[in-house]
Amino acid sequence: MARAKAPRRKPPQAVSRRLLGFCGLSFAAGLYVGIDYLRYLSPTWHQRLQPVLWAALALAAAARAPFYRHWDVELRAVLPFLGSIVFMLGAFLVEMISVRFVSALMGLQWHGSAAPLPDTGQWLLLALNEKLPGSVVDLLRAHVITLHHYLMLFMMLGFSVLFDCIKAPGLGIATRYMFTMAVGRLLRTATFVGTILPSARPWCAAGRYQIPGHPHPWAQKYYVPYASDSHAIRAVIDNDMAYADVQAYPDEYSPDWGRMSFLVDILRPTPGEGPAWYHLLKKASGGCNDLMYSGHMLVAVLTAMAWTEAYGGWISVAIWFLVLHSAQREIRERHHYTVDCVVAIYVGILLWRMTRFIWSARDASRARRLAKLEEVQSRLIHAAKDADINEIRDLLKEVELAGHDKPGFSQRAILAFAAATIIFTLTCVVLALTLTSDG
Repeated sequence: MARAKAPRRKPPQAVSRRLLGFCGLSFAAGLYVGIDYLRYLSPTWHQRLQPVLWAALALAAAARAPFYRHWDVELRAVLPFLGSIVFMLGAFLVEMISVRFVSALMGLQWHGSAAPLPDTGQWLLLALNEKLPGSVVDLLRAHVITLHHYLMLFMMLGFSVLFDCIKAPGLGIATRYMFTMAVGRLLRTATFVGTILPSARPWCAAGRYQIPGHPHPWAQKYYVPYASDSHAIRAVIDNDMAYADVQAYPDEYSPDWGRMSFLVDILRPTPGEGPAWYHLLKKASGGCNDLMYSGHMLVAVLTAMAWTEAYGGWISVAIWFLVLHSAQREIRERHHYTVDCVVAIYVGILLWRMTRFIWSARDASRARRLAKLEEVQSRLIHAAKDADINEIRDLLKEVELAGHDKPGFSQRAILAFAAATIIFTLTCVVLALTLTSDG
């Protein structure tokens, strides 16, 4: 009787390299969050250790890059990657203009007088503060993880492709992340522009903006006269026509912005805010209205979904717990209402699953080989019956080639692309973490 062949084992070096990458990525992710939290526990040690960690991560990526085997796959993914960057930046621009619009439309008087919406989620957290032990409440209040942590965690996940921790291409998962982010931001913009909700922090607008105190003339006609009069609102509904006159407020300031002058009515600038339109967008930041849904939570959920699909394991479970911690802190600190965080969580999950066509952790080459095998199955059976070894070899070679990617690029082009990618990405990360407050 013929003895069955023993299962083929992976080379010890490949196994050890993958195990090192698995343990190293989880350890690095936890270490990054832990060291950054030292800013609250020991600022001195935080200032010492954070640059060391950044340098170690950058050197590890740079040292591994020359030995990475999938640069040709990365090079083929560069055009969708660049396209997703442009799409995401365009979505952010639309969002920032819209944030300024909803903040300036009603004027500062409305921001100060509009009562926040009743939020039972926040009431529940306040009630738990009275029931839970003090140490647990302190943990719930702690700023363990913020927006820039989630962005950095995704960067670490993307770079882990150099160590075979996730499936190549790394630019593929980055493309999916940014494309999904852009779609989520545009949906968010359409939501908060459609219905303007009062802020959970009524004092915010007065401290951030120099917008006029009175509403825009457009809002004066369609909202202000009817806002506090239920009979007037009923008359508008019955007649389906607005009948109020615009009130006698000072004329709107109209600077000359050249081709961008169409933004004057949208952004409502004031003389003290500078001559350039983009200066106003810098102050928009997270906005002062309640912006349905939470942009911070969208970033957190997309990061958690990327880790869950591409990497898995206990570290992904830990990231989901951090997402929940961030959600309750957003509610606790009144940055958002509970509904904003709940909607951001399920929208982020659904959007990530809908964009699987861009990049997926599933092995596409294996699926192609299986499809080819089904295609040649009958020919393979006939060749086996005829004991035609050459035909069997040719058919198996077809199956193997079906799983391979297209012919690669020249070695020089691959090396140049690898160097440019590492330098460009690390530079963007450093600029994002040093020139902005939260990444």
